[in-house]
Amino acid sequence: MESVSRFLRCPDSSFFLFGPRGTGKSTWLHDTRPDAIWLDLLDPEAQRLYLARPERLRELLAGRPHVLDVVIDEVQKVPALLDVVHGLVETDKRLRFVLTGSSARKLRRGEWNLLAGRLVEASMHPFMAAELGAAFNLKQALASGLVPLVWGAADPDRTVRAYASLYLREEVQAEALVRDLGGFARFLEAISFSHGSLLNLAEVARECQIGRKTVEGYLDILEDLLLSFRLPVFTKRAKRHLVGHSKFYYSDAGVYRSLRPAGPLDRPEEIEGMALEGLVAQHLRAWIAYRGSGAELYYWRTKSGSEVDFIVYGRDVFRAIEVKRAARVSSKDLRALRAFREDYPEVSPCLLYLGKERLAIDGIPCIPCEEFLLGLHPDKAEFPQ
Repeated sequence: MESVSRFLRCPDSSFFLFGPRGTGKSTWLHDTRPDAIWLDLLDPEAQRLYLARPERLRELLAGRPHVLDVVIDEVQKVPALLDVVHGLVETDKRLRFVLTGSSARKLRRGEWNLLAGRLVEASMHPFMAAELGAAFNLKQALASGLVPLVWGAADPDRTVRAYASLYLREEVQAEALVRDLGGFARFLEAISFSHGSLLNLAEVARECQIGRKTVEGYLDILEDLLLSFRLPVFTKRAKRHLVGHSKFYYSDAGVYRSLRPAGPLDRPEEIEGMALEGLVAQHLRAWIAYRGSGAELYYWRTKSGSEVDFIVYGRDVFRAIEVKRAARVSSKDLRALRAFREDYPEVSPCLLYLGKERLAIDGIPCIPCEEFLLGLHPDKAEFPQ
């Protein structure tokens, strides 16, 4: 696959770079930090050396005093290196460290809190449609997702099916994060039914036949591995009775499709509808992260059942977005957006659908989903209109 220019901008100072495996963190850093000293902690020999003697990093830097950029790839493999980096950051202000990670679990202990106050955080997400440009294909994105490792593969569908296995083998099993790997695998399937829906952990626990506390722990692991996220309900200046549960999403539409079991009773359009909603969600999260304006992503749902899929709220943005897997839309599809607009006249609402034409119904723009995704760019001050 040809090189794709990413929207993430490199901070001037030392920083943490988080993102799931396969999202292109290492490739991006090789492009932006070509002369850096590089520690690849996925390499077994390097991991063994620095587990035994993390202070070896000081010796490495002392031997190359002219190099000021240092990349430590997958730093969670050797958390003790955080102590060394913390000391180096304090004593030599010229050094610029980039610490990458695909799991935050081990970094929550020890020097993490001290170092986190001195290093900014950045995140790498799956491809955005606008990064791919003319190469973007909505059908492929819904089927196999936008993780660069998968998108650039010779057989994306087969690769995405192996992607969850990669995490199970290399992160969960190798790090002994769970005792019952079979139970965790059942959990990954069971919670896929909650993708794009209100999260009911008790129901997931019954489906997996494991305890609710265990399911809570499994969900924490999934989020620590950056494979999922939850959306809170938007409650600011609430005028109606709202639900309290968060919504759950896998971090990539392809990961969801690879883990979601499908049988004769499952309607393909229902599964694809949830994949489409998740695809929009991951784009909105990436847009917010790359833009760096401090906006947040929510959803809105009343206890009477009126729901808006996404609310983007920040200092300079307030958008309500509804997603419909349909080639045609009518006024009834805009009921929830109209209700939200009644409560929040300041909002800019829009509906995304699978048609080809831009429409305006009841004063609300209805935008083809593919056009919206291709126009979503963090350097632009506004959403596609």
